[in-house]
Amino acid sequence: MENFIVSARKYRPTTFDMVVGQDSITNTLKSAINNKYLTQAYLFCGPRGVGKTTCARIFAKTINCSNLSENGDACDKCESCLAFNSQRSFNIHELDAASNNKVDDIRTLTDQVRIPPQVGKYSIYIIDEVHMLSSSAFNAFLKTLEEPPKHAIFILATTEKHKIIPTILSRCQIFDFNRIKTDDIIKRLEYVAANEGIKTEEEALHIIAQKADGALRDALSIFDQIVSMTGKQITYKDVIENLNVLDYEYYFKTVEGALKADISSVLLTFNEILEKGFDGYNFLNGLNNHLRDLLVCRDSVTVRLLETTAAVKQRYLQQTKMINEDYLFNALEILNNCEINYKTSKNPRLHVELSLIRLSRLSERMNDDTEKKNPDIKITDKSENELPLPSKSEIIRQHPVDSESESRNREINTREHISTLKKQAKSFSIKEIISDKSESSDLNESIIEKSDESTALEEKEHFTPVTFESAWKEFTDQMKDEGPRIISMFKSIKPELENDHIIRIHLTNATQKDIFVQNYKSKFMSFLEKRFIEQDIDIETTVDLTETNEILYSDEQKYNYLIKKYPGLKDFKRSFNLDLY
Repeated sequence: MENFIVSARKYRPTTFDMVVGQDSITNTLKSAINNKYLTQAYLFCGPRGVGKTTCARIFAKTINCSNLSENGDACDKCESCLAFNSQRSFNIHELDAASNNKVDDIRTLTDQVRIPPQVGKYSIYIIDEVHMLSSSAFNAFLKTLEEPPKHAIFILATTEKHKIIPTILSRCQIFDFNRIKTDDIIKRLEYVAANEGIKTEEEALHIIAQKADGALRDALSIFDQIVSMTGKQITYKDVIENLNVLDYEYYFKTVEGALKADISSVLLTFNEILEKGFDGYNFLNGLNNHLRDLLVCRDSVTVRLLETTAAVKQRYLQQTKMINEDYLFNALEILNNCEINYKTSKNPRLHVELSLIRLSRLSERMNDDTEKKNPDIKITDKSENELPLPSKSEIIRQHPVDSESESRNREINTREHISTLKKQAKSFSIKEIISDKSESSDLNESIIEKSDESTALEEKEHFTPVTFESAWKEFTDQMKDEGPRIISMFKSIKPELENDHIIRIHLTNATQKDIFVQNYKSKFMSFLEKRFIEQDIDIETTVDLTETNEILYSDEQKYNYLIKKYPGLKDFKRSFNLDLY
């Protein structure tokens, strides 16, 4: 049987131009080789499967090529290139730091670095997963990396740059590799499929690229897995079954049912998803992404953020026309909260179903809110002979206010009208109010507002020592739910009036002052503004330090001090027959 070579190895790039999705890095490396501007150490970092080790090998091969092509790639004809291609090169050394992470391994490498190359100008050392080195190995490697021989170049590769010590990072040129775009992965998969004679569907390759999450190696591994099951043809159905991916049709169906407020349809769709073995959390995550895609499709500027095929994009554009923007925001909030609390819920299925019910009732609730916000009052029992109400501009043209007498008469009529409305407030009719004289509508509103203000002023009282004493008692009574510590603090506070508009609050220590100023001063000010007519009342706080200046030595002195401060303590001692010792 012929030995099978996985696509990730078979189609591994051999030149910089074949590297996918890392154009800025490959162009920089080619320019450094052409300009002969090579440093002693490079660090390639980034997520898995994006081409770090591949670029390191191409870079090492190109450095020692004796006959570079015009575009800066290796010639594949000289002795150095042939030795590298047949894996017998003595100038390029690869070290796996995951299994060679001790000090002795680095010492062996340090001794090897001293030997000059037999063919070519440089000895290149590729250290993969360099973050796995121990701290002792890093320190042993530091001196060699700082001052290596002229013929030595180090290329370090890692997926976790933050684990490398800063002294190593400062001695390297750092190249950050990006995740490969979905479109670039799809193009590469199409290239591999064409070479292998495999027929594919665009949607199937798109699902593979999305599942790979920016890693081309993972995408090629998934591609091989599906080919081994389906043979020479890859369909969308085969991919979602093999990768256990939920079909996007379920998301379209769920949103359509929610927009129609068809709760039964939405719940049955979710039940069908669970019966197929899918997890509710994955469904929530996918539905959130679906609503996000609908949101970006609403604007022609952001529609390019939708990563899908052209056919599926048209379906998104069609469905987003049926949805209001506010609905999408509220729906995303509902599902996001459901996803956050999903893993802590004791009944995950019911948790998801309740969120789907809220999603289904969201459209009805938003329609009701829109009708409430609409200022136009719709009257269904209006007769056909009734004329429409005139607009405000028509009223002004028909009844211009030319004289003071007319305005005075109109004001008198308005007052009489308001008094009539107040008498009939318990059972009034909107139709009867609208059918009254329309020219007095604006004056009605202003006079009602003034009457409300006057009523509020009549309820307030003047600020005097007597009224303040009752107000202070009422305010302290509201503190009963604040806890014993706060209740005790307010009982010990001694407020007094100064200059008829300043309230001085006497506190026993600085801690009480901080508590009062930060938590209760603003509340007390609001209480006073609602209680009194005067609005220029100010509050000042004072800490009475005179009580704490006296030094208390004996228990009897301490007891006498507490008796002065808390007279009720004396009765407490007598009632329980307590002693000081």
